[in-house]
Amino acid sequence: MESSLTARDRVGVQDFVLLENYNSEAAFIENLRRRFGENLIYTYIGSVLVSVNPYKELEIYSKQQMERYRGVSFYEISPHIYAVSDNTYRAMRTERKDQCILISGESGAGKTEASKKILLYYAVTCPTNDHMATLGDRLLQSNPVLEAFGNAKTLRNDNSSRFGKYMDVQFDFRGAPVGGHILNYLLEKSRVVHQNHGERNFHIFYQLLDGGDNDLLTTLDLERKPQNYHYLVKGNCPRLSSVSDKNNWKVVMKALSVIGFTEEEKLLNIIASVLHLGNTQFGEGEEGETYITTETQITNLAKVRTVPLVLLGVQICKNTCKKMISPLDFEQAVSARDALAKAVYGRTFTWLVEKINQSLALKVGKGCSVIGLLDIYGFEVLQHNSFEQFCINYCNEKLQQLFIELTLRSEQEEYETEGIAWETVQYFDNKIICDLIEEKHKGIISILDEECLRPGETCDVSFLEKLEDTLGGHPHFVTHKLANGKTRRVMSREEFRLLHYAGEVNYNINGFLDKNNDLLNRNLKEVMCQSDNQILSHCFRREEVIDQKRPEMAATQFKNSLTKLMEILMSKEPSYVRCIKPNDAKQPGRFDEVLVRHQVKYLGLMENLRVRRAGFAYRRRFEAFLQRYKPLCPETWPNWHGRLADGVSALVNHLGYKAEEYKLGRSKIFIRFPKTLFTTEDALEAKKPDIGASLILCYCLFLDVFLQLYVQLISLLVCVFLFRFIKGFIYRHEEYCPENEYFLDHVRYSFLKNLRKNLPKSVLDKNWPTPPPSLIEASEHLRRVHMRNMVMKYCRRVQPEWKKQMMQKVVASEIFKDQKDSYPQGVGRLFLDSRLGISVSSLSDGMFVLHLPNEDNKQKGDLVLHCNHVIELVTKLAMMASKVNYVNISPGSIRFAMARGKEGIIDFVRGSELKVTKGKRGHLLVSAGRKVFFIILKNISAS
Repeated sequence: MESSLTARDRVGVQDFVLLENYNSEAAFIENLRRRFGENLIYTYIGSVLVSVNPYKELEIYSKQQMERYRGVSFYEISPHIYAVSDNTYRAMRTERKDQCILISGESGAGKTEASKKILLYYAVTCPTNDHMATLGDRLLQSNPVLEAFGNAKTLRNDNSSRFGKYMDVQFDFRGAPVGGHILNYLLEKSRVVHQNHGERNFHIFYQLLDGGDNDLLTTLDLERKPQNYHYLVKGNCPRLSSVSDKNNWKVVMKALSVIGFTEEEKLLNIIASVLHLGNTQFGEGEEGETYITTETQITNLAKVRTVPLVLLGVQICKNTCKKMISPLDFEQAVSARDALAKAVYGRTFTWLVEKINQSLALKVGKGCSVIGLLDIYGFEVLQHNSFEQFCINYCNEKLQQLFIELTLRSEQEEYETEGIAWETVQYFDNKIICDLIEEKHKGIISILDEECLRPGETCDVSFLEKLEDTLGGHPHFVTHKLANGKTRRVMSREEFRLLHYAGEVNYNINGFLDKNNDLLNRNLKEVMCQSDNQILSHCFRREEVIDQKRPEMAATQFKNSLTKLMEILMSKEPSYVRCIKPNDAKQPGRFDEVLVRHQVKYLGLMENLRVRRAGFAYRRRFEAFLQRYKPLCPETWPNWHGRLADGVSALVNHLGYKAEEYKLGRSKIFIRFPKTLFTTEDALEAKKPDIGASLILCYCLFLDVFLQLYVQLISLLVCVFLFRFIKGFIYRHEEYCPENEYFLDHVRYSFLKNLRKNLPKSVLDKNWPTPPPSLIEASEHLRRVHMRNMVMKYCRRVQPEWKKQMMQKVVASEIFKDQKDSYPQGVGRLFLDSRLGISVSSLSDGMFVLHLPNEDNKQKGDLVLHCNHVIELVTKLAMMASKVNYVNISPGSIRFAMARGKEGIIDFVRGSELKVTKGKRGHLLVSAGRKVFFIILKNISAS
C-alpha cells in the first residue's frame, strides 16, 4: 500500500481500499481501466488480488522479479501474483498453519495462468535438492497433461478448463516442497460427444492426430484429418490459428515422461477408441431392432480396447435390466454409444489424476504444512445453459458464500483482537440461493434426483413441472408458467430461471435427467471389465457390475464433493485472486466496461471492498507506521525509544489528526479516511528534501572525521608492523621468541599459502615446494599425507576389472620380475580371462581338455588329459583360476585346437571299459568304462 501512495496520481490507486468513493462501482471500474491502460494488470483490495488478463506477454515474470518480491512486506511493493504467493508462503512458515489460494473468474480470465505462475514461483524460490527439484518439475509438468485431457476451446477461451482443480502443495519444516495432491471436480464429459458451434473437443484428440507420428497413427488405425471423426466435427472447428496442436503434443509427451508415466500406449489406445466409437453407426431392422453398420470401426474399437469383438458389437445394441434382455432402438443405441464414450473418457481422466498424484506423493513423514491452490470454473452465462452450467454456477454460489463468510470473519477477528468496535456491513447473503439448490427434499438437486428415480414415465418436462409445484413463489426461481407477461416473452417453456447473486441465468431443462443419471448399461460395463487394457480394467471394476446398489446421481456426487471442498478450504487461511477478462475478443489493450462491470458484480468485489473498508481505509502495525512517518515529528525523529503506541500517539498528535479520523488498537493504527493518509503522505514527500539534506550533512561530517581517524590509524599500524617485521628478520635464526614470532609466522603462512596453490596433481608428480627451516619436518609430513590421499583417491576410482588386472600383475611381478627375460614384454599386455578354459564329458571317463588360445599357427594347441580324480582336479583348477563359469560339460563331443590351426573332435560313447581309439572322420573316440587308468598327458599335435 505504501508504494500505491506514491504512485496514486499517475495510475489511480494500487489498493481499492484507498478509493475516496469506495461505494461507487463506476469509480472502481475507472481505476481498473486506468491501470489496465498502463499494463498494470494487478490491483489489491486489501489482501485480495484483482488480476485483469492482458492477452499479451508482459515482462514482469522473470526470475529477477521473483527475487524482488521474495521476503518483502506485502504492501511495500506494487501488486503482483508473486506478492500473494510469497505472503502466503511466509504465513505458512511463520504461523505454521495451512494456507490456500482461491483463484476465481470466468472462462478466459486467466485463472489457469495464475495458478501456473504461483507454482513456478514456489519451484524457483523455495529451498530444494535433487529430489525436490524433480518434484517441482512434476508439479509444473502436471499442468500441460491436465490441460490436454481436461481443457478445450470454447467460444470464450481457447484453453478453457472444463473441470475444477484443487491442488495441495506440501512443504517440510524447512519450507521445501516435498509432495502434492490433486482433486478434480465435474469434468464436462458431455463435450466428448457434442460441442457447440465454434468449439472443440478436448485438446488431446487434436494433439494426437496432428502430433503423433505415422507409425503411431497406423497402430491406432487413425487418420490425421479431424474431419473424419464424428466426435470432432460437431463444433466445426478442427484447427486453431492461435494453437499449435503439434507442438503441444510434444510438450504433453515430455510432461508425461517427467511425471514418470510409463503407460502412454494403453492411454493412447483409449483415446483412439473413443474416436472409433464415435464413428460407429447403426441401422434399424424391420422390427425396430438395431444393428451396427460399420464393421471396420467396431473392429478397430475392439482392437485398441482389447475387448472381444463379438461381445462389444452385440452388447452395444442391447440392454440388460434385471436379467431381462431387450434390444435398443436407434436413438437408444446412439445414446448407449455416447454414454460409453463419456464413461470411458471420464473414468480415464480420473485414473490419470490418480497417476499424477502417485508421482507427487509425499516421500517423507507427517508434520508437513500445506498451501492449497483452487483453480475452478467461474460463473457462466451462455446463450444455451444446461446441466453443466447449473453445477458450475452452484459451485460459484458456494464459493461466494465462503468468501463473504471468511472475509467478514477475518475482519471481525482483527477488529476484536485490536479492541476496535465492529461496524455492521450491509451485504447480500446468498445462503437463500444455496438452499434453493441444495436443501434436502425441497432443493432443485433433490427434486432432480427424485424425478430420475421415480417409477413410470419421466422426462425433462415432468422435472420442470415438479420444480414449479415445489418451488413456485420462491423469490429466486422463475419459469415461463410462473413469470409475468414481460418475462414470458424472453423465456422458453423449457427453461427455468435462477436469480443468482451474480445475475439471472436461464437453464434449458433438455438433457437434465440423462446427464444427472449418468448411467451406463450393465452389459457394457461387463464388456469393459473383460478388457486387457490395464487402465480400463482399473476403471471398470467387476465389483461394480455385481453390486446391485444404484450409484449416486451426478448432481448429488458434485454436491457432496463441494461440501468436502468447503471443509478443506474452511480449515485453511485463505488468500484470494480474482481474475477478470477485459473483452470477449481476447484482444490486448481493449477494455469493455459493460463486460468488466458484469464480472465485478458476480465476483462480489464491491461487497468485498465494503467489508474491507468497514469504516477504516488503512490499518498498519505501530512499528511499520512509525518507521515510515517518524521524520514528520521532532519527537520521533530520528529514533523513538519509548513504547511504540506512545510514539504513534505523539506522531499523530503532532500531525493534527482529529479523533474521528483514527483509532489506536492494541498493536495497529486504524485510519478512517484515505484523505487523511494522503495528506500525511504528501507531508512526507515534502519533507524528503530536508531529510535528504540533513542526512547528507551528517554523512559528510561523519566521513570527514572518519577519514582523519582512518589515516592516523593506518599510519600507526604500518609503523608497528614494519618495525616488528624488521626485528623478526634480524632474529630469524634464533629459537621462536617474541622478537621473531611475527616474522616466522609470516614465513610459515606464506609457505603454506604457496603450497596450497602448488600441490602435486598426480602420484607421479614428485615436485614439492622447498620449505623454510622451521617447517622441514611439517612439510615432509604434509607431503606423505598428500601422497596417501592421492593414492587413496586413485584407488577409489579404479574399476573392479582394472583392479583385478593390477592384482594379477603384482603376483606376476613377485614370481617373474628379474628372473625371466620375457617378463617385461608379457606383463605389459592385458591378462584376459578367456586365455584358459576347461571341457569335460558328461560320462564317467576321466578325460578333460585344457583350452589354450593359439596366437599363431606354430603353437601346438590344447592339452587333452586323463585323471582318475577328474572331479576334484577340475574343481581345484577352476577355483584357483577363478574359472568356475568357464567349465564346459558336454554330453556328446568336445572340440579342441590342434597344431597349425587345425581342429580336433573327441566323441564320447558309453562302454564296458575305457578305450581311446581313432573313430570315423579322424575323430578321437572315447568309450567310458568303470576301470581306473593312470594319468595320461598327451600332446594332440602328434596325431
